[in-house]
Amino acid sequence: MPLISFKKNRAALTVPTGANLMKSLLDAGLPVASSCDGDGVCAKCKIVIVAGKENLTPENEIEAFLRETKDLPSDVRISCQTQVLGDITVDATYW
Repeated sequence: MPLISFKKNRAALTVPTGANLMKSLLDAGLPVASSCDGDGVCAKCKIVIVAGKENLTPENEIEAFLRETKDLPSDVRISCQTQVLGDITVDATYW
């Protein structure tokens, strides 16, 4: 099962393969910004992928649109649109 590790001092999370990144973080009690409740509209749930971006699902059309319209860097993923397939390390400005 994949591990979600954190850039800042937090215990790593074990999640099932294919778990939604936003839901996994919320289930662990970590705040994830969102005003659309994970519908892929607001892009506030962006998470910086420090390592392991190859262990996430490819961007879907919704995420690609948000990346372009919000001018997001390549190391940022929209967590509500992303599934975890392997080990990753993440960070967010509000943690």
